[in-house]
Amino acid sequence: MDSPPCQGHTRARGKERPHHDATRATAWAVVSAAEMHRPPFLLVENVPEFAQWQLYPAWCAALSALGYALSPMILDSADLGVPQHRRRLFVVGTRSKHPVELSIQQREHVPALSFVDFTASNWTPINRPGRSKNTLARIEAGRREHGDRFLTAYYGSERGGRCLRRPIGTITTRDRWAVIDGDRMRMLTRDECRAAMAFPEHYRLPDNHRLAVHMLGNAVPPPMTREIITALRKAA
Repeated sequence: MDSPPCQGHTRARGKERPHHDATRATAWAVVSAAEMHRPPFLLVENVPEFAQWQLYPAWCAALSALGYALSPMILDSADLGVPQHRRRLFVVGTRSKHPVELSIQQREHVPALSFVDFTASNWTPINRPGRSKNTLARIEAGRREHGDRFLTAYYGSERGGRCLRRPIGTITTRDRWAVIDGDRMRMLTRDECRAAMAFPEHYRLPDNHRLAVHMLGNAVPPPMTREIITALRKAA
């Protein structure tokens, strides 16, 4: 499986920056690798906006010229048993006359409550000096809707809170989600982020919290890859 950088495609990128052209260009490495190695199938993961890239049709045409029939699909990790909503585009390429049709079974959603640890440390008072007004407003909105315990985002489109009985939103490359418990709050730990990405407890992470979160935010939840490859093997 190959996952070209998404920074030049994602809606979260902010303003267009000079390095975005370079990150988008890495998608051509997939074509080069396919031309060199000619694997029986290939699997490419990226954000859904990858399909809106100006050169996406040319990229698909290049892989088709190498004999690959492409099956693009958008999947949400929450539908595959991951306790996190994470919509991603997967492009399956097979050396076949026609694109394969994959049968992927939708699984029951797993709530964020399955990995949030209320005994963890590093809690701080919500109403401490210097707390952002926007943060306090989001917490107050979340409290009105969900009570004393819920999740809230520090940035992004979340304007209030998120119920712990549903999957968390996307785990990103920097701390985004805070746990609210009464009059205290804290950011998710790296272990909680790992569980939200459905990596096993024994999966080793860097000791540095920021680096660990960065790596997890760039990763693909293992169940997503497993389900696609399993379905591909059955269809082959």
